[in-house]
Amino acid sequence: DHPWTKASRDHAAVRIAMTVVEAGSRDGALREVVAEHGLDTDAPVVELRETVGRINADLTVGADVTKTAVMLANEGLCCPGVKLHGAGFIVTPLQAKALGLGRRAGLDAHIRPYRNGRDLTGRPRGVMAIDLFGLTAAQARARFPEAYQHLMTTVKVGRETQYARSPTKDAAGYRAQWWVFGKPRPELRRAIEGLSRYIVTVETAKHRVFQFLETQILPDNMLVAIASDDAFHLGVLSSRIHGAWALRAGGWLGVGNDPRYSKSRCFDPFPFPDASQRERAEIRAVAEELDEHRKRVLSEHSELTLTQLYNVLEKLRAGLRATDLPPPDRHVYEDGLVAILGELHERIDRMVAGAYGWPADLSDEAMIARLVALNQERAAEEARGDIRFLRAAYQAGRSDRPDRQRGLEAGRQIEAGLSASFATSKPAFPKDEVAQTATIMLALLEGGAPVDASGLAARFREGRRAERRIAATLDALARLGAVATTRDAGGFSLRRP
Repeated sequence: DHPWTKASRDHAAVRIAMTVVEAGSRDGALREVVAEHGLDTDAPVVELRETVGRINADLTVGADVTKTAVMLANEGLCCPGVKLHGAGFIVTPLQAKALGLGRRAGLDAHIRPYRNGRDLTGRPRGVMAIDLFGLTAAQARARFPEAYQHLMTTVKVGRETQYARSPTKDAAGYRAQWWVFGKPRPELRRAIEGLSRYIVTVETAKHRVFQFLETQILPDNMLVAIASDDAFHLGVLSSRIHGAWALRAGGWLGVGNDPRYSKSRCFDPFPFPDASQRERAEIRAVAEELDEHRKRVLSEHSELTLTQLYNVLEKLRAGLRATDLPPPDRHVYEDGLVAILGELHERIDRMVAGAYGWPADLSDEAMIARLVALNQERAAEEARGDIRFLRAAYQAGRSDRPDRQRGLEAGRQIEAGLSASFATSKPAFPKDEVAQTATIMLALLEGGAPVDASGLAARFREGRRAERRIAATLDALARLGAVATTRDAGGFSLRRP
């Protein structure tokens, strides 16, 4: 995320990445921008932070999240919101009334509140969307003539013009079913049927915030929806553990280079904790309080936004005292009750870490390494048919699961290479490098006392044959800062932040 040119009105506002490669297998250096000054001058200063170690395919150093497996336990619950393909679907409440809302029987199920990312991070626009999914043209015309005619005027002509020359199947569908959203997301509709609410997050946003929406509200395509009404899931997703995972696994996008939450990279491979009933109940209670707290302060103070609340919270987390906040932020802090917001997040962080059985003060890198290892362990379990469904009543009974067999086969491949890493008797040392790193870190965690490469090698069937690779991995982890070298005490130990 490096500036490209002099920052002035006459220069392009472009950020770049620079990559240099060399043949061979060796550690690399990852340099990240941490501060920059004087970009509009002829003597800019860009400060970099360097991390040395194995560079992964996604240009990170440390645990490799690109080699994680999709969890069948999470299958069928996460989906982007609807994609309209026509601005005419959006109407104001006044327009909706003129189109028959409140007068035409059943229209309230087809003109629904609609939210996009700015509605959630800023203030809701209060708009609605005409949703005729499930109706034929004849049914829509007969039951809701005003709404049908409105879409004929505002959507049909645009669809026919825009997709007139496109030969694709999608384009043909957009033209033929012009009264229906371009992407109506039937899979999401099935998943949230019978629920009173579901979880959403804005796909690309400065702060990774999850919240509940009522099921009558239609989510925009730039919202990622998770079909669960369980506040336990909201709590886990709102924790620092999932936040660190999403930041590493997701991409970056937009003018502010904001983090992007990708279903396939952030949610699908994420291993939820196997929490006890007591732990679930405790996390649920605090997550409910968090969701209610934010909604209440935003309802009571129309000038506040969710982004403002988390901007101020971020400054407090960085060490700024509330009394030192500038007046605008101090206003947000007071009216938005940001100290309480921070306290609720801290409680969730501790509880979720406890549900995993991990210390609450782990570094982000240590949490990610453990999540990668847990993902591989769960993948091996799923290959044996042990799937920890998030919503078993819905997921286990689904008939539209074309990827299940493929997922199981992928899981068996993972199990073949990695299951020995998690065996209770003397295991084989994994051949896959990311599994080697995860296994070594787990061994350091479980052992407690410092240990050298020879001591670790003795725990595996390969013995001395694995010692050279273990030594190289320990050295790389030490340079990364993930383990501490305590040679006087006997070698290496997992670093405790």
